[in-house]
Amino acid sequence: MLISNEWLKDYVDVNQNVQDLAEKITRTGIEVDDIIDYTKDIKNLVVGYVVSKTSHPDADKLNICQVDIGEEEPVQIVCGAPNVDEGQYVIVAKVGGRLPGGIKIKRAKLRGERSEGIICSLQEIGISSNVVPKAFENGIFVFSTEVTPGTDALDALYLNDQIMEFDLTPNRADALSMVGTAYEVAALYQTQMTKPQTASNELNEFATDELSVTVKNENKVPYYSARIVKNVTIGQSPIWMQSRLMKAGIRPINNVVDISNYVLLEYGQPLHMFDQDQIGSNHIEVRQAQENETMTTLDDQERTLLESDIVITNGQTPIALGGVMGGDFSEVSDRTTNVVIEGAIFDSASIRHTSRRLNLRSEASSRFEKGIATEFVNEAVDRACYLLEMYASGSVLKDRVSAGDLGEFITPIHITTDKINETVGFNLSADEITKNFEQLGFETEVNHNELTVFVPSRRKDISIKEDLIEEVARIYGYDEIPSTLPVFEEVTSGTLTDRQRKTRIVKETIEGAGLNQAITYSLVSKEHAKDFALQDRSTIELLMPMSEAHSTLRQSLLPHLIEATTYNVARKNKDVKLYEIGRVFFGNGEGELPEEVEYLSGIMTGDYVVNQWQGKKEEVDFYLAKGVIERVAEKLNLTLDYRAAKIEGLHPGRTAIVSLNGKDIGFIGELHPSVAADNDLKRTYVFELNYEEMMKVSVGYINYQPIPKYPGVSRDIALEVNHDVPASELISTIHDNGADILQDTQVFDVYEGEHLEEGKKSVAIRLNYLDTENTLTDERVSKVHDQIIEALKEKGSTIR
Repeated sequence: MLISNEWLKDYVDVNQNVQDLAEKITRTGIEVDDIIDYTKDIKNLVVGYVVSKTSHPDADKLNICQVDIGEEEPVQIVCGAPNVDEGQYVIVAKVGGRLPGGIKIKRAKLRGERSEGIICSLQEIGISSNVVPKAFENGIFVFSTEVTPGTDALDALYLNDQIMEFDLTPNRADALSMVGTAYEVAALYQTQMTKPQTASNELNEFATDELSVTVKNENKVPYYSARIVKNVTIGQSPIWMQSRLMKAGIRPINNVVDISNYVLLEYGQPLHMFDQDQIGSNHIEVRQAQENETMTTLDDQERTLLESDIVITNGQTPIALGGVMGGDFSEVSDRTTNVVIEGAIFDSASIRHTSRRLNLRSEASSRFEKGIATEFVNEAVDRACYLLEMYASGSVLKDRVSAGDLGEFITPIHITTDKINETVGFNLSADEITKNFEQLGFETEVNHNELTVFVPSRRKDISIKEDLIEEVARIYGYDEIPSTLPVFEEVTSGTLTDRQRKTRIVKETIEGAGLNQAITYSLVSKEHAKDFALQDRSTIELLMPMSEAHSTLRQSLLPHLIEATTYNVARKNKDVKLYEIGRVFFGNGEGELPEEVEYLSGIMTGDYVVNQWQGKKEEVDFYLAKGVIERVAEKLNLTLDYRAAKIEGLHPGRTAIVSLNGKDIGFIGELHPSVAADNDLKRTYVFELNYEEMMKVSVGYINYQPIPKYPGVSRDIALEVNHDVPASELISTIHDNGADILQDTQVFDVYEGEHLEEGKKSVAIRLNYLDTENTLTDERVSKVHDQIIEALKEKGSTIR
């Protein structure tokens, strides 16, 4: 929204320069993004009167003009504008003056003729071409009324002004109007706000005798009204109105259309002017469009409509697209004499859908989309009638023709002074708080410390007590909030929590192993929401997802990690190693909040180590991925167990369940060949662990032990077992019977084939014995070793 400082002074008297005003407005919540100064770089710009015009003797397109600029004698100016003529009041840049862009005005000779100054177009003094009136688009600007020669041209054009460009948030639709901004400024400076004149001299004829209105769907059009102005004279609008429209970014057309746009900017209420004689009937019907119904809008485009569109009709044919754009045959033209002024409330969502679908974004539609002030609907129409009477010589008929209900103009909210002061930290009295509200235009009733604030409909952003508290803080001044120190009953040192410390260790360990941290979306497609899920739980879907690909909360981190790996591999980065610590979400039934669990996941593909100078490389495999997990477990002083498993999406022979203290917490494995192929990946290994369960285990203090002084003893055994017996089961039996001298075990060979029965395998295990207090004897080792062998035999193993 572009706010003219010169225009603003019509409603509120604030003697502040625009920089200070913009700063104060910004500090209270409405950001002033830019200040446009129309006086910048302009010097010696005056109004001139063209006394005479003669053709240049040596140039067909140039004219020699004698121009009165308020000095003793007229000056001679050579001008090439096609519309220059004697008897005109024009803009003149005098010798020694300046124009925007650093242009200096000097005496010059053009084709041998002296020229002392320039007769200017609006574009030359800084007005954008797209808002210059059509009549002056390709030539100089000509004043429509007499102006004393020598008058400052910026004053005459109402351009001795600065424009504040508001960067508004959607909730502050009230500041999309001059009146709404004036309320805000009046409150900031504790001064009175003066509203525009709306009362006109009405005829003794009634609009209801000439027009009737019906609304077919009041859910989409809660209120529709119209007034009639007779015998208007089409012409130029006053220069002050044209200037204010141009400064607001709107091109002046004629007085009737300009008044419609002027009131839109003034009140934030879009209006539409119909040529009454071209409507085609004395009845207006507002309804939903028929499917595939067509109409031609003001931009000469034929539009195909849908049932969701709102149309204004003459009972049969659409004459306007409600809230968006008028129709071509009922528009105001040079032949218009009688005008119907429309003021209405349209459904915001319908207007937004229509304008977006038809790509018809306008000043009107943007205001209807955000919601308009019901209190200003009729007032804005009355203001337009007054202006048509004043500047188009129109005669206003009595009353208005309407259908529907405007609804409530105010919303009462109850609050106490204690609530406000306790929340913000102020110590304001009820009178001081009331004064703030009344400056904003909110009527307030006081009963001791209890306030009832009647919020007008123009402030749709205020609906609860907390909104009122914000208004007090905003208007009284955020800078006035007292500075206080927080009160602590118990002060603790600012150290990392145990979980934060362990998380840092985990990240350092994994990144030290060569993996890079990834951060992916919490939303996946419904199709992949349960991929690799550790639990069979219900999913949580969004009510209004941005896309199908991000419609459901994830139950695993791996789908997006696989996508990230695929993205990298497709761009020639074939060695990818990623990890992520993030949350997954499990549904708990309708009406219950989901359960959030933090996971640690990773993915590895390609080469792990490449030594080109030695001609060596090491590809990622199952044991490298397992080694990363083992290293993390070692740093956290955890003992993990593994067992073979089958998980959908993973290779059936290269997948293991990971358990901690007897509880399954995750898995590690190779992507199933079909999954890898679908993502254009080679052999890829993934892991996923329940990070919450890992963090629950208290590490405690680590007790270090000295290096043993006594040598250990190693013995190897080869066991023949059934093919389906896991090595972990053998290891578990060995440790259960290893007494206090069995230090550790290691599987160093697994054999199947010749010299073994079908369905059998040989597992070779190294057993390491150590006594930290005494020297081991063969007798003691043999006793424990024989005990282990007997236990293995009882479990069905055969010693080879």
